[in-house]
Amino acid sequence: MILLSLIFALAGLVGNGIVLWLLGFHMPKNPFSVCILNLAGADFLFMCFQIVYCLHVVLDIFYPSLISFPLFSFVLVNFAYLCGLSILCAISIERCLSVMWPIWYRCQRPKHTSAVICTLLWVLSLLLSILEGKECGYLFDSLGPSWCQTFDFITTAWLITLFVVLLGSSLALVVTIFLGSHRIPVTRLYMIIVSTVLAFLLFSLPYGIYWFLLAWIEIFHSVVPCDFYPVTIFLSCVNSCANPIIYFFVGSIRHRRFQHRTLKLLLQKAMQDTPEEEEHGYMGPSARFREI
Repeated sequence: MILLSLIFALAGLVGNGIVLWLLGFHMPKNPFSVCILNLAGADFLFMCFQIVYCLHVVLDIFYPSLISFPLFSFVLVNFAYLCGLSILCAISIERCLSVMWPIWYRCQRPKHTSAVICTLLWVLSLLLSILEGKECGYLFDSLGPSWCQTFDFITTAWLITLFVVLLGSSLALVVTIFLGSHRIPVTRLYMIIVSTVLAFLLFSLPYGIYWFLLAWIEIFHSVVPCDFYPVTIFLSCVNSCANPIIYFFVGSIRHRRFQHRTLKLLLQKAMQDTPEEEEHGYMGPSARFREI
């Protein structure tokens, strides 16, 4: 399981690195590309720390007790995980707002809202991870076990809140698109958001459930004979590896066929918030309304 995690982590590191390079230096910015850029950065950091952990496990098999794994690496892993979940939640909420209140979103929304929100989420995730790591003995000496339990509770409550908001905003988005009173064309951006949310729920959520909930329940380890931590690591690596694949895959779809283009063009197509017919020159009612 650790070897499979290492393979997927390396692939995810390369894929998210390509997304960071293209979105950061070779493409114009829009609100959703800024969020996707920050999500790719969180996945990139998460893969770096997971690669270090997997390499340590592999080396420990052949050279036991030669290299000790630093405890502060768990703080960095949790920081990257919390940040990725927070940014994914922000992406889902922003897309939901743009669908439910399109006029406000296009006319009155502040220009740099996405960048400010992503910065705040990075800072908040880092603060929570450092405080929990310090009081639980991963960084420095703690004030006592009660403070460790307090910050564990705060971090777990924040994780549950993010999950509930992510699930609620995603469901609201899907219901508005398919069951709303006005027909909303499904763009590539919708497909990316729904696909990344589903990938997170399937692959990355078990890591958060294990680390922030089950790992602190002593009876869980006595009842379950096997260790689920390597499994959660593998699934989280699959999720971070799948996100860049989703971007390029959605960008390659055109009229239910696949196009072989450069990665930059595929990513540009994936970030476009326009229906398929508008890309071919036809402007439907929704397109004419947006143009007005």
